[in-house]
Amino acid sequence: MSTPRDDGYVRIFDTTLRDGEQSPGASLTSEEKLLLAHQIAALGVDVLEAGFPAASPDDRAAVARIAREVGSQSDAPIIAGLARACRGDIERAGEAVTPARRGRIHTFLATSDLHLEHKLGISRAEAIDRTAAMVAYARQHADDVEFSPEDAGRSDPEFLCQVLAAAIEAGATTLNIPDTVGYTLPDEYGDLIARLMRRTVGARQVIWSVHCHDDLGLATANSLAGVRAGARQIEVTVNGIGERAGNASLEEVVMAIATRLGPHGLRTGIDHKRLCHTSRAVADFTGMPVPPNKAVVGCNAFAHEAGIHQDGMLKDQRTYEIMRPETVGAARTRLVLGKHSGRHAFRVRIEALGIKLDEHHVADAFTRFKALAERKKVITDADLMALVHENVSAPPEQWRLVGLRVACARSALSTANVRLRGPGGEREGAGAGHGSIEAVFEAIGKITGITTSLNDFRLESVTGGADALGAVSVQVSTPEAPTRTFHGYGIDTDIVVAGALAYLAAINRILDSLPAATPENRRQAIPASPAKTTHAPFEGPCPIEANDEPFPADYTAGIP
Repeated sequence: MSTPRDDGYVRIFDTTLRDGEQSPGASLTSEEKLLLAHQIAALGVDVLEAGFPAASPDDRAAVARIAREVGSQSDAPIIAGLARACRGDIERAGEAVTPARRGRIHTFLATSDLHLEHKLGISRAEAIDRTAAMVAYARQHADDVEFSPEDAGRSDPEFLCQVLAAAIEAGATTLNIPDTVGYTLPDEYGDLIARLMRRTVGARQVIWSVHCHDDLGLATANSLAGVRAGARQIEVTVNGIGERAGNASLEEVVMAIATRLGPHGLRTGIDHKRLCHTSRAVADFTGMPVPPNKAVVGCNAFAHEAGIHQDGMLKDQRTYEIMRPETVGAARTRLVLGKHSGRHAFRVRIEALGIKLDEHHVADAFTRFKALAERKKVITDADLMALVHENVSAPPEQWRLVGLRVACARSALSTANVRLRGPGGEREGAGAGHGSIEAVFEAIGKITGITTSLNDFRLESVTGGADALGAVSVQVSTPEAPTRTFHGYGIDTDIVVAGALAYLAAINRILDSLPAATPENRRQAIPASPAKTTHAPFEGPCPIEANDEPFPADYTAGIP
C-alpha cells in the first residue's frame, strides 16, 4: 500500500457497508457484512468503512467484528466507523474500530447554511467550534481521524476553508468533501477541491478526499474531477449503491483511473480481476441486482449485437472495447468442480474467488454443493458464488421447505401444496393464484401465519444452459413490522423452488425480527394452527427501513 507522500496513488475508501447499506431495503445481517468485508478487503481497498456504530447495537457489533476478523490481518485495509460530531457517537466508533490494526474515526458536521439553519439550528461560529472540539475528541480515541463537512457542495467555500482549517488544527488526518445531494457539476466540483486545497491553512498536512452522490448521474464524473484537482482519496460503493440514487461506483472509478488517468501517473491498489465477483456478491446480499447496461460489471458491458460491432470485434477487439473482460473478472468462467470433487478443492476454489467462510459455513455450503452437483453436470464459479451467498445470507430458520407440488393452468388458477418443517413439526398448506409462484406464496403464508405485501420479485439465471441455477430475490413488507422491508434470496435449478426458498427466507427474517428476544418467545409467536391469512398483492416501492434506537438528543441526524 502506498504512502501519503506518493502523489500518484489514489486511495479507495469503500463505504458499501455503511453508505451502501443505507439504500432502502438493502439492510445486511452481521454474517453478510463480514463476508462482504472479506471480499471488499481482498479487492485491495485502502479504507473500509464498516458501518455507523452509534446507529444500533447490531451495527456496533458488526463493525467491531469486522475490525477484529478482517482488520487484524497484516495486509488489511484501514477499518473506519462513522460518527456524528458528538461525544457519544465518537466514543462508540472508537470502541468499535479499536480491534483493527489500523482504525479510523470518520466524523462529520453539516456546513451549508441550509443545514445549519434548518437542520442543526446553529451558527457558523458554533459549527467551527464544534468541529474543532469533536475532531480533537476523536483524536483521543484514534490516531487516524477523517472529517467531512456535510453538504459541502452547497456550502460557502470561504466558510468551508475556516471549518477545514479548524479540523486540521484539531488533528484531522483526512478531509473529505461530500457532494451530499449530488448537486454540483464536474467543473464546479473540481474547482471547489482545487480552491479548498489552495486556500485552507494546513492543507498540505492532510489527505484530501471526495465523496459524491449520483442524484444527477454525475457521481463518477465528479469524483474523477476531484482527483484531477488534487484529491487523493475517493469514497465509493460497489455497484454504486447508496442513499437515493446512490454513490460513485467503485468499479467505474477504478477502471476510469486505470484506463484514462493511468497515463497521467495515477493508479489505485485495486485487484481489477475481483470486480465482477464482488459486484455479484453485493447484488445477491442486498437484493439489488446489477442492471444489464451497468458500466464495467453489467452482463451487457462486453456484449456486442450489432453486425457492424461484431464485424469490428472479429477484426480487432479494440474497435469496440476499451478494456478486456478478463481484466475485471468477466471472462468465461473456468469449469473446475463436479460431483466427485472433495471439500479441500471446494474450499480452495471459493477462497480463490475471494470468499472467506468459517468451518460451519464451509460445511453447510459443501453439503449444498454436493447436492447441486448431483443435479447439474458442471458447477461454474457463478454457481459457487450464488450457492455460498444463499448459504451465508440465510436467516435463522424458523421454517424449512420440506416438500412442494404445483399444478399450473393457463385458463384457471394454479395451485400449490407446500410442506414446511417448523418449531411444532411439519405442516402442510395449500394455495391458489394466478401462477405457480403466487400459489406457493399463498400456501406458505397460510402455514406460517405471516401476511406480507410483495414489493419486489426478481428472477435471473446464474449461468446458461437447461440445468442453470435460477436465483430469486424478493422484498416484502408486513404489518408485523410496518416500517421495515425484508429481503429473501433463494437458488435452485427449479425456479418455483427458488422462489419458495426466497420467500421463506424473507418470512424467517420477519420472525427473527419480532420484538420477542429469545428463540423460545419467537416460537410462541408462530400460530399453533395454520392461520387464515392471504398474501397481499404488490403495493409499490419499499418503505425505508427505520432505526429503532433513538439518536443522542444533542444532535440531529444527518449522513454525508
